[in-house]
Amino acid sequence: MPDYTVHIMQLREDNYYNGLKLGRSLRNQPILKTFEAATKPEIDTEQLKSIYNEFAPQLLSELEGLAEGLEMPFPKAAALLGGYDVPKIAAMGCSAMITPSYYVRNYDFTPAFYDGYFTAAQPEQGLATVGYNLQAIGRHDGVNEKGLAAGLHFVSFDGYRTGLSPWVGVRMILESCATVEEVSYMLRHIPHAACYNFSIGDARGNMAVVEASPDQVITRAGGEAAIACVNHYEALTGKNRPSIEHSLGRKRYIDGLNATQLTQIEAFGLFKERESPLFFTDYDDLFGTLHTFSYAFEEGRVMTSLAQGSALDFSFRDWVEGKDIPAAELTGHID
Repeated sequence: MPDYTVHIMQLREDNYYNGLKLGRSLRNQPILKTFEAATKPEIDTEQLKSIYNEFAPQLLSELEGLAEGLEMPFPKAAALLGGYDVPKIAAMGCSAMITPSYYVRNYDFTPAFYDGYFTAAQPEQGLATVGYNLQAIGRHDGVNEKGLAAGLHFVSFDGYRTGLSPWVGVRMILESCATVEEVSYMLRHIPHAACYNFSIGDARGNMAVVEASPDQVITRAGGEAAIACVNHYEALTGKNRPSIEHSLGRKRYIDGLNATQLTQIEAFGLFKERESPLFFTDYDDLFGTLHTFSYAFEEGRVMTSLAQGSALDFSFRDWVEGKDIPAAELTGHID
């Protein structure tokens, strides 16, 4: 049962320097070879800059810092890590539950395409955020200083086109949005490459699933109790994959939980424990649980762990106030 490790990065400089530091850390890491095999050698860099400048100009500065830290020309770094015009990547699975009190989610895929970074960042521009990196600049999931939590969920490649990856979409959401309404607006205007769900919860107790496809975006607001988000559409059903039984089964399980009676700790345990119906070990088939992430809206508390690993438990509000996370890495175990 091999171990795997995620490095915890804590960045409090300007956007360019934060990118520079991450680039230096990534330099010569094996994951770069994986990215090279999964991305194009060249993209329309000017189009990428135009999109970034419209939705998150500060991330363009970070991408420039990444390029310098990696010691590569900006066009190459943009193609490798910019999250724009990325070829189809094998489907990933994710399950989330959002209530007015907390957000909790599992990320399921393969460790072969896993950055291995958990980053807390407080840049000069953009909101302070914490979450798991994907393709360096993007995020699987996370939360920002306004208490907005978000995560991505693959649905299908129906209508696939040149556009932004959902992990850069998550990063843009966290960098600039405070409410579900603001997220819904941004996701209606971002050029999406593929079909993904975005699970969203905010500090006002609002929750939603945004069904985002290349040609249509619909927001499904949650009720007073809870909302589940998995890997199929409930409104744009014609865009689902032919077989969604796995996703339907996970949603039935989450819907059957008495979510509002669960504490954050209890819900976190239901997602992270190996015996959970939401925990999977099919790593060779691209469906193994890699991490669990949770946030409590009122307390500002982050709980997270890697598969079969110990939990990291800290106040993100305290981190924003200057109290560093007292850990350098997370460790998980894969069967």
